[in-house]
Amino acid sequence: MENTSVAQKLEALVKLQSIDSKLDEIKKLRGDLPDEVQDLEDEIEGYKTRLGRFSTELEELEQSIKDSRVGIKEAEKLIQKYNEQQNNVRNNREYDAITKEVELQELEIQILEKKIKEAHEAIERKKEEIQSIESLISDRGADLDNKQQELKEILEDSEEEESKLRSDREKATKKIEPKLLKYYEKLRVNLSNGLAVVSVKRGAAEGCNIVIPPQKIAEIREKKKIVIDEHSGRILADVDMESMTDDKPKRATRRKKKA
Repeated sequence: MENTSVAQKLEALVKLQSIDSKLDEIKKLRGDLPDEVQDLEDEIEGYKTRLGRFSTELEELEQSIKDSRVGIKEAEKLIQKYNEQQNNVRNNREYDAITKEVELQELEIQILEKKIKEAHEAIERKKEEIQSIESLISDRGADLDNKQQELKEILEDSEEEESKLRSDREKATKKIEPKLLKYYEKLRVNLSNGLAVVSVKRGAAEGCNIVIPPQKIAEIREKKKIVIDEHSGRILADVDMESMTDDKPKRATRRKKKA
């Protein structure tokens, strides 16, 4: 690659640009479909994650109800025990202490019953939310299926051509020195139309239409060095002489002086 002439480097860059431009056209045919498919997949995945969280919360609420019911049974047993003890008290002090314990257990039962009621209400709300999300997943899933099918058909139509272009691209990049290839790739990313290697047509750089001085046009034609457009950073690889000729102003015919 060290012995590669500037002309050969430019030829390799022009070929790479041609391949990339064709790949860009294929991507344009797909439009926003790939992004739309990805967005729908992410959205559905987000809903599924939420469903998983709601399912966990439902399990926790169900467990809370079970625990509260166990607590109520334990409180009822204690009340029964304290009531039996009241029959054997020896003084008012003991009676009042047991009565207080009974009241505390009755209060505990009221608190646990309230917790059970609130848990049931929360479960109903969660179930409604789950139903709503499942409906959304179903709707978005149908949209996703349609867009995936549409994208699949487009991909199948261009699969063979794209595969060949990618193979050709891989071969083309091997003919370009790493530093120059890196510059080309960076340009491709930064330019909206992806044209990093262009010709001079009608005296201006293709892709930005900025006029190139005649001296620089001569340098481009000589192909003795890589010429960069100072305005856009594009690599100026060739000059379209036909367009240059067409644009040349016709020389005015000299009028004969009157005698």
